[in-house]
Amino acid sequence: MSGAQVMRLPGGRLHLHHGPIDMIVGATGPGRDDGFTRAAQRFETLLEELAAELPRLRAPHGAPPRGAVARAMVAATAPFDSFVTPMAAVAGAGADAICAALANGPGIETAYVNNGGDVALCLAPGHSLRAAIFGGTDGVATLRAADPVRGVATSGWRGRSQSLGIADSVTVLAQNAAKADAAATLIANAVDLPGHPAIRRLPANEVFDDSDLGARPVTVDVGALPACDVQRALARGLARADAMQRHGQIIAATLSLQGAQVQTRQMPQIAHQPERADA
Repeated sequence: MSGAQVMRLPGGRLHLHHGPIDMIVGATGPGRDDGFTRAAQRFETLLEELAAELPRLRAPHGAPPRGAVARAMVAATAPFDSFVTPMAAVAGAGADAICAALANGPGIETAYVNNGGDVALCLAPGHSLRAAIFGGTDGVATLRAADPVRGVATSGWRGRSQSLGIADSVTVLAQNAAKADAAATLIANAVDLPGHPAIRRLPANEVFDDSDLGARPVTVDVGALPACDVQRALARGLARADAMQRHGQIIAATLSLQGAQVQTRQMPQIAHQPERADA
């Protein structure tokens, strides 16, 4: 495997790539270039750190891992009572680590790290970012430094990760990207219609032989569903999301399936704006 690759993109963003990890990094402020240097330096060892502890990260339980990112993955998934391995938080935890390194110096006003759709945010006091988080035409929200949101993650059966459910997408706002990543995975799993004939599943390890889900059936196709079934599946997922919100595990979530959408109670200070997203 080739080493970590770092590239400056048009418009001033940074592209970080190493094996399966592909990140887009943006920042504002007079310290941006120094921040990008810190982000690139932190990225150099990220994949090797995770690979060294992969057996533990693919298991739902085990000894505490050594690496900081691996520990963050375990912390993000530990509060949930459903089957989940720390790998459910890998993209978010990686984004958190790079964002923290970038912002660990003067002159950074805003920063984001988008790791395959799971986004970590860093905001200095008085600053804000716009992010496409709720879907649809009004799905751009302003996230302010005073808000608790520092992570946005999306999961669903069509994504790059395997899903036990049938959600087209579940987007979660949480206190960091690792928590958002894990919660989005579990909420997407809960959007489901067990035994429905329009849903095709295969054992996870037949789709990817190294899957951390083993032989658990994952969704590989979802046919057209009657509106009543769509609403029933979304209601199952929304119940899970509402419970996570009540327990403080997430801040908000939106769930989509075949053109229908439901969402938890949103924070009133996050305003929708039909504009281009920054993150």
